[in-house]
Amino acid sequence: MATISSAEVARLRRVTLAGMMDCKKALEESNGDFDKAIEIIRKKGQAVANKRADKEATEGVVLAKVTPDTKRGALIVLNSETDFVAKNAEFLSLAKRILDIAVEKNPATLDELKALSLENTTVAGKIVEYIGVIGEKLDLAYYEKVEAPHVQAYIHPGNRLATLVGFSKSGLEVQVYKDIAMQVAAMNPVSVDKDDVPEKIIAQELEIGREQARRDGKPEEMLDKIAQGKLGKFYKESTLLNQEFIKDNKLTIRQYIQSADKALTVTAFKRYTLNL
Repeated sequence: MATISSAEVARLRRVTLAGMMDCKKALEESNGDFDKAIEIIRKKGQAVANKRADKEATEGVVLAKVTPDTKRGALIVLNSETDFVAKNAEFLSLAKRILDIAVEKNPATLDELKALSLENTTVAGKIVEYIGVIGEKLDLAYYEKVEAPHVQAYIHPGNRLATLVGFSKSGLEVQVYKDIAMQVAAMNPVSVDKDDVPEKIIAQELEIGREQARRDGKPEEMLDKIAQGKLGKFYKESTLLNQEFIKDNKLTIRQYIQSADKALTVTAFKRYTLNL
């Protein structure tokens, strides 16, 4: 059997983040072959992943970041089973490295992101490795991106809520962009404007409005008119440009951003939150 030095064990730990004893055992099993030792640790991670496949991973972190030129941004969610693991520095480091790759490579889909290279394996493979190290089910559950003349990211303290917002113009006071990203986080709009609300949601809101009016004893011939009124309130509360600005409820978001630039508007947004 090959003699395993502490330097080799430390090197394997740096690469895999597995425990010192696991690294030593892997090197002994591989007779000192470093690449084979990495494969042994990866297989251990896969074995742990298989055992925990039926577990629910509903904790984790939500992170967002934009490119240096602020033209594109990405938002990812890396889930864990427990909040304890979600606060682990190595887990957070993994999530940030995945986010960096998403921002740099600009994959089209979550599956494409999982297939990208990360440290001599793929993103999906690295997650499996970490499952072996951490001992919990981990899941890269969500990925979205926004491209626009300016994209702003916001991560709420605690890493459980993040937003990305695209704007039609760049070069304005950065606080304007930040305010809107925080507005999306705080008020959870369903769309940018009235015309963007899916027909299914409109139909649901109208039916809810009619049913409420019916329960209140309103005449049948008045139900549609009342429902339309309630739909108008829904638009005001649930579409971003028509919401009241959280910092000044005398202004709508449309009025606020147009006070910065008449031509400025929001082109898209993404928002994800874990249970708060």
